[in-house]
Parts: sequence; C-alpha cells; structure tokens
Amino acid sequence: MEEVNGIEHKTMRVNGTSMHIAEMGQGPVVLFLHGFPELWYSWRHQMPFMAAHGYRVVAPDLRGFGDTTGATKDDFTEFTTLHVVGDLVELLNMIAPDQEKVFVVGHDWGAMIAWSMCLYRPDKVKALVTLSVPFIPRNPISRPTVALRATYGDEYYIIRFQEPGEIEEEFAQLGTKTVLEKLLTNRNPEALKLPKGKPFDGSPVILPRWLTEKDVNYYASKYEHTGFTGGLNYYRALDLNWKLTAPWTGAKVNVPVKFIVGDLDTTYNSAGVKDYINKGGLKKDVPLLEDVVILKGVAHFLQQEKPDEVNNHIHVFFQGRPSSH
Repeated sequence: MEEVNGIEHKTMRVNGTSMHIAEMGQGPVVLFLHGFPELWYSWRHQMPFMAAHGYRVVAPDLRGFGDTTGATKDDFTEFTTLHVVGDLVELLNMIAPDQEKVFVVGHDWGAMIAWSMCLYRPDKVKALVTLSVPFIPRNPISRPTVALRATYGDEYYIIRFQEPGEIEEEFAQLGTKTVLEKLLTNRNPEALKLPKGKPFDGSPVILPRWLTEKDVNYYASKYEHTGFTGGLNYYRALDLNWKLTAPWTGAKVNVPVKFIVGDLDTTYNSAGVKDYINKGGLKKDVPLLEDVVILKGVAHFLQQEKPDEVNNHIHVFFQGRPSSH
C-alpha cells in the first residue's frame, strides 16, 4: 500500500462491500470523494494539510474503484447514486457515530455523489466544497444520455462509455498507463471526444510538474488490477439515476456550499454551464451557495494541479463553522 505522509489504510465492511479508506488526523470529519479515473490518492495533497489543521480526514475508494471490492462490476445497476450515498452514510455511521454531520469535499463523480448526498441526506452534511462539477438539476422530460448525444454526438466520452465492454476493449489495446496519462493530462476545454477504434491520438504524453511518474504508476497499479469497468459503471447508471430520482425533481440543495472550478475544465466549458454558474441558476438551486471560485489557467484535476490554492479554499470555508450539531 502506498504510504503518503502517515496516512493510515483500513478496510470496512459496508453494505456488502469491503470498502478501503485512507485516513489521518483527529477532530471533525472531512469526507473526501474522488472521481474518475481516480482513487483516494487524488486527495494526497489535501489530507495532510487538513489533518494538520485539526480535522480527521477520510478518503474512501468509492464502490467499484481501487481496493474497494464486493460490488458486482458486471451489473451497472449496482452503481447508482443511491447505492454510493448509501455506502457513505453507512461508513460515517461506523467511523464517526458521535458526529451527526460531517464536512464533505467532492471532485468529478465525487462531486456528483456529494450533491446527491446533500439531496438525500442533508442532515449528514455540515458544509460542502465541490470541485469541477456543479449541481445538475434533474430535467423531468429528458434522459441524460439522450440529451448528451443530441448535444455532443456519438463520440462524446459519456456516450462512448455506455456500452458495457466496448471502451474497456479499446483501453486494453492502448494499455492502462497510457489511458490514465491521456485522461489525467487532458487540458483541452472542449468536449472530450473519443473516436471509435482510436480514442486518443498517438502523441506521447509529457507529464506536467504536478503529476509525477510515481503518481501515474500508483493509479496504473490499481487500474491494472481492477480494470476500468467499476468506474465506467457510474456513467452507465446515469439514465437509471434519472429514473430513480424523480422524487427530487425541483429539489434544492440546502447545505452551505463553495464551488471551485478551473476555467480550462471541460465541465465548465460544457453547453450552458458558465451561464448557469455565473448568472444565478446555481444560486437558485443551491440557496446556501456562499462562494464560486474560478481558477484561471487550471484544468479538470484542480486539487492535484493547484493543491495549495485548493487546500486554502477548503480550509477557509470550513474554518470557524461549528464542529458538531
């Protein structure tokens, strides 16, 4: 197991899965939720910082990722937001039964899960920092994949991820490490397209300063073992999530929130997102939104690319809030 600055690793029995968590520090819990194609390791810069400032930081490998095992990977219906939030609620009940509410930080799919957690169980969340992905209100008349296909076409990455086994086969031909390098270093703010049969161009990847060979090797060692299917299942459950969350149509997120995104992030540059964030839509759906931070010249994996800035934003937002309710 990779050792990072005294982080401890545990395995917890959670909802029929064996959930791997990384943790350190003592105090109010901060739950860190990673995205795709990532792991707990994405928070390697945030965990020691927040632990040093008096928090107990906990970063799980989410259902289907890394060293968390037990979910049936060939059944994407086990990967809805309801399943994943259920895992996290049970995890918190086990590791912090004395803390009624916790702080949450989510990035990419972890942000999607965090938003869902605030809808389903706002009583569990003290305050939320989301990175990259804003709240996405449910559209009652349009299935997500239908809308995405109509907007971006068949080569759009989320559409390409839908057919079980297809993109896995193409990724296998390229090699796990190459796929991770291509995804983690992508700085093109335009919609990510993965042409069939040749999802990435053949240009060599030059790692940026913030992503070392050691970092890539850690991610690759885990994905070599697990494959990509567990993470891809989150995308495959998008339409199922939409069906199951009909009761939350029009629901608002009633939790204090800070949202941070890089201006080169493909999510920030998606259709309608800038206007939604900057012209009042996000604030309408998230009434307790306190701050929106746009980091200039920063792409999707912002907590790894600009750890000092992100650490400071998280700390300042959580600092001074009551540690328990």
